[in-house]
Amino acid sequence: MDTVLEKYLSAVEREDPIKCLGRVVKVQGLLIESRGPQAIIGEVCRISAPKGRGVVRAEVVGLRDDIVQLMAFDDTAGIEVGCAVTASGSLLSVSVSPKLLGRTLDSMGLPTDDKGDIESSLRYPVVADPPDPLKRKRIRDRVATGVRAIDGLLPVGKGQRLGIFAGSGVGKSTLLGMIARNTNADVNVVALIGERGREVNDFIENDLGPDGLARSVIVVSPSSAPPLARLRGAYTATAVAEYFRDQGLDVMLLFDSVTRFARAQREIGLAVGEPPATRGYTPSVFDSMPKLLERCGTAEKGTITGFYTILVDGDDMDEPIADTVRGILDGHIVLSRRLAQRYHYPAIDVLSSVSRLSTAVSGPVSRKAAGYVRRLMATYAEAEDMIEVGAYKSGTNPGIDEAVAKRQEIEEFLIQAVEEKSGVVQTLDALGSLAGMEVPTEEYGGYEK
Repeated sequence: MDTVLEKYLSAVEREDPIKCLGRVVKVQGLLIESRGPQAIIGEVCRISAPKGRGVVRAEVVGLRDDIVQLMAFDDTAGIEVGCAVTASGSLLSVSVSPKLLGRTLDSMGLPTDDKGDIESSLRYPVVADPPDPLKRKRIRDRVATGVRAIDGLLPVGKGQRLGIFAGSGVGKSTLLGMIARNTNADVNVVALIGERGREVNDFIENDLGPDGLARSVIVVSPSSAPPLARLRGAYTATAVAEYFRDQGLDVMLLFDSVTRFARAQREIGLAVGEPPATRGYTPSVFDSMPKLLERCGTAEKGTITGFYTILVDGDDMDEPIADTVRGILDGHIVLSRRLAQRYHYPAIDVLSSVSRLSTAVSGPVSRKAAGYVRRLMATYAEAEDMIEVGAYKSGTNPGIDEAVAKRQEIEEFLIQAVEEKSGVVQTLDALGSLAGMEVPTEEYGGYEK
């Protein structure tokens, strides 16, 4: 009974007894303008639509004289001039509790899986500041992903942020699913922002699976959702991750995709009158990305390790969003269409990828072994054309001879089936064997055979 009363008392405390009202004066495309109510940027408002449409939730995105500019979380169909606009008096927040595990939420943090409400009096603000840089703990511990190419050659630390860069159809979502199932993080928070509607169930049932879902929270805002819903879905997922981090847990945030988040911000920026800057992206896009991405990482308690996918147009790794994100994150994993066409999965282009914290989370022997393998891969890549056309004669160059001899072993190490899990110890032992070295147990990072 106390829990039930606490929920209602909390709801009463959040409500503002004095309501500010306004009236819609203009609806143009995505933008709704009203005269009043008195509100602040980011405040949630309710628009009372006639003809059985009910209440449309919206957020204040701009202020101009006495005109309030709003963007709806829902479809604007049914809204007309004269509709009442009521300010809620609060910014968007999400109910959080351990009951979130195994649940699917919308962009406002409301359940969409017909499993009941999240009964919790504790709410986290969706838009928040990143942790104080001086209070962030240094990243020293390795986090397992279960993917050999990453754990062996691109080791990741707890609290690190990496981007997965690829064109469409190269395996970004599948790689995220592998990480979600196989990681040793305590909790997964999966943000599916701007994805196709059919891909949501595919990801949950095929890529994530029952075991992965049991320790995951899914936040979904599909491509059919209004731009504000897609934008706020990204912040909601980050807020949920921050809640679990503040419980002292190691959280894995899997975000797909930053590009669609940026496009949603661009649509909102253009609607409120921002000038297009770089390739049509508005200045607010480049202002919002570090504010979102910097919330991930280490804190005083717990960590959030982030994997963010970036959809690169035409496989152009230097387009504006990819270039900006690469400068913010702590490393990048590039997926190659050429490898995918050869049925080399996961299609990670190791030579084009880098983990900026690999030296901080790996030991000297495993680093040396990884360097040896990368050196052989680079040597083979430089001579590949000559080898393929038969122009290279064996014995001419000892380095190339060694790269050719080890080629098959390296391929077998890097190729991994979707359902296959490789532990850190298993991966490091295989890497050491490949390089002719023995990785000492102290470099396992606390993982056991």
